[in-house]
Parts: sequence; C-alpha cells; structure tokens
Amino acid sequence: MTRPTTQLMPVPLVPEISLYLVAEPVGLFDLAGGEFRSDEPPPFWAFVWAGGQALARYLLDHPAEVAGLRVHDEATGSGIVAIAAALAGAADVTATDVDPAAVQAAHRNAVANGVNLGTGDDAGRGARPGTSDDAGRGVNLAASHDAAGGAGVDVLLAGDVFYSPAVAPLITSRLRAARKQGVSVLVGDPGRGYFPEHLFEQVAEYVVPVPAALEDAETLATGVWRMR
Repeated sequence: MTRPTTQLMPVPLVPEISLYLVAEPVGLFDLAGGEFRSDEPPPFWAFVWAGGQALARYLLDHPAEVAGLRVHDEATGSGIVAIAAALAGAADVTATDVDPAAVQAAHRNAVANGVNLGTGDDAGRGARPGTSDDAGRGVNLAASHDAAGGAGVDVLLAGDVFYSPAVAPLITSRLRAARKQGVSVLVGDPGRGYFPEHLFEQVAEYVVPVPAALEDAETLATGVWRMR
C-alpha cells in the first residue's frame, strides 16, 4: 500500500490542533488502493474521525478531566486525542496503536502542535520519556497491541474505536478491565454499529464536520461517553 499524501490542516471541530491529513475527497477504501490486507492496516491515521474530534474537543473544553493526571490514549490513530490531553495539562500521556504507521503519523502531528514525545524502541515495550520540559506537553508513544490497562493510569481515552465486530469486543474488554481498577474511561463515538452504549453514560454531544467521501455525510452527531 502506498503511503497517502497528506498536508497540515486545522481540525474542523478542534482548530487549536492541526494534523497531517489527506486533503483530497477520498474514502478509506479508495485510499487503501481498493483492497484491505490483513498484513497491512488501512491508513485510519490519515483521517480525523468524528469520535476523535469530539473527544479532543471535550478535553480542551473540560481540562479538569485530565489535568495533572496520567492518561493513556488507546488506538491513537492520528494522535489527536493524545495531543489534546497533553495540551489540556495531563501530567503524563501515553498512546499506542497497532499500526506502526499510525505511531509515525501521531509523532509528526504531535511535533506540529508543540507536543514533544518519545517513540517506543520495541512494539509493546512502552516508550522513552518525552523530552518536554513543561508538564503536560509530552506524550510517550509506542506501537503495541496492548492497552495500558489500569497500571499507572488515571484516565483511559479512546476515540472512534467501535467500528468493526472484530475490534469492538477487544477494545471493550480492555476498557472494562481498566474501569474495574478505578480508571476513568472516556470515549468518543458517533453511533457506530458496535458501540456498547449500555456500558456508558453520555457527558457531551457535538455536531462534527466530517469528509463526505468518508462518512456519506457532512456532519455527524457524536457523543462523548463515560464508562459506568
């Protein structure tokens, strides 16, 4: 799969953050060359998804949710949620994604937003500390299949992760395990088909601008949800 061409642009719902995104009106399947391969994840990171936008907006509008706390962003994609957590004043932010290309993209996006971070030396083994001198402005990033769970984490974040029957149960299990350990869990979701709404309570809703080629709509009503 050819790496898509991106350009730096402000996020529609979160203009405080700019990301390297695909500028052309193209869908994920087309961008992947008309096929999805099991050995090469689709370039989810080249788009800013509705759930990630909503969750990032919520964190910047409600910094007390993460300020001074240890935060983990699961399935970080473009890195928008991790970046928002850092800008909102989180004491420590970690982020993981199964796709190494997403980790690279998130790193590039973080730098573009003045957020310094370290990249993991080995998949699943964590990451070097960020290099920022300012608390809340560093993110540790790694390519990993493992969430942070509840170990050393106060808040677990996930933006738009309930998009498939294969992924949703795995993510849900990780989030529930963290919640049982007392971790606060916040997710952003625009009503994806595999979102387990019964496990959450809604704390905010946004009308999120989205690429029509990606969602077959120009906006999506998207909730921010707290796990019960």
